[in-house]
Amino acid sequence: MESKILMTGWGYPPNIDGGLDIHVKHLFEELQSEQIEVDLVLPKDRAPKKDNVIPVEVGDGDMVQKSRILSQKVAKLAEDYEIVHTHDWFGAEAGFKAKKYSDVKWISTFHSLSTGRNRTPGEQIQKLEKVAAEKSDVSLAVSDKLKKEIEAEFNSSPEVIHNGFSTPKSSGIKVRHRHGIEGDMILFVGRHAEQKGLEHLIYGFKKLVDEQNATLVIGGKGHLSEPLETFVELLDIQENVVFTGFIPRRELGDYYNAADVFVSPSINEPFGLTITEALESGTPVVATKNGVEEIVENSIFSVEPESDSIKNGIQKALENDVLTVYRSRSWKQMTRETIEVYEKLA
Repeated sequence: MESKILMTGWGYPPNIDGGLDIHVKHLFEELQSEQIEVDLVLPKDRAPKKDNVIPVEVGDGDMVQKSRILSQKVAKLAEDYEIVHTHDWFGAEAGFKAKKYSDVKWISTFHSLSTGRNRTPGEQIQKLEKVAAEKSDVSLAVSDKLKKEIEAEFNSSPEVIHNGFSTPKSSGIKVRHRHGIEGDMILFVGRHAEQKGLEHLIYGFKKLVDEQNATLVIGGKGHLSEPLETFVELLDIQENVVFTGFIPRRELGDYYNAADVFVSPSINEPFGLTITEALESGTPVVATKNGVEEIVENSIFSVEPESDSIKNGIQKALENDVLTVYRSRSWKQMTRETIEVYEKLA
């Protein structure tokens, strides 16, 4: 393939907000390994010092303002490329301008919709999502679940390319010893946001711990961290709940390996990279509806985002001695499917 690709992102490990940034990293690096010419545009404060990464100073405004500044840079650069590949709403203006002012094709990948992330999504962000869905030459979604949400919201039917599976690193730390854990260890890792349904997990865990000895370890952070800690205190289970804050990626595998069960209680989970990390670690997974289950049949204990359902799901997972069997999926496979899309456009 001879086409030159200009890709946009928002973060790059270790400076990440979620699965989108991990997707972009793997896609960028796998494209390079396939000898595809690709450059990646990122905000300067989140850009690693790597070949083919273009840092852009985006100022101190909010995310919408920063994305607008980023789009201006992308529009200027686009004339030297055949394809511009953006991700989610913050890449919409960049892709739209690049397509309008240069002879390039625009691919837009959706990782989630604002209606799934927030109870009251911003009107401006929804307009940008509409532009990305309806004006790009090709739109992609990371799951069939997300594809259906996009079809319901916009006049667009994206192609589906599932994410690859992430294998977390381990550093050998003794997680249970670090946190003084005895009994069963239940783990959550992710952003502390409305989308993640943590209040249902915590209330379900309260019902579980009334019956048996267990510890809930909540990794990550977010704007709901303090309210969730208050909720734990109100339920009087603070001795059985550990808030770790951000877990360094080098230690993630240690936490998954130490856990008896991993729980993803999300209200909306278009894919769920933490689910793949748990599966790759051999940890039983209890999860609400998600995109991973589309490609791993009967490998997840399915629950509803409701406390009794989550409690019962955790108990079933703890009682099940059978190792989870599933077929993994590599980021290289995801990248090759993406290259096929590029080749159709070229």
